[in-house]
Amino acid sequence: MVKIPNVKVSNMCGPNGNVVKNQFEISINSVGIYFQSYDSIIAIKTPDGIVLDKNYWDYSVTTGRYRNIFLRECKKDTELKIKSGEYKIADLN
Repeated sequence: MVKIPNVKVSNMCGPNGNVVKNQFEISINSVGIYFQSYDSIIAIKTPDGIVLDKNYWDYSVTTGRYRNIFLRECKKDTELKIKSGEYKIADLN
């Protein structure tokens, strides 16, 4: 029998607590939590750490705003963690 992963998709909330369109968190048990902006995967939180998409992690102001919410940090902190190797960069799309 094939085990089907438990997947949950939810819209993200903006700074005012309002649900926003086109910004999603996708939880897949045993894999991690994905942040998707429109049709692109931007970042993944896994048990092994954070992975950011090489092309889309800093795509636009809107993507950046919700990436910061997802990671709970500002862009400068994200850039430092990329530079130090704490965050990995990969082609997620």
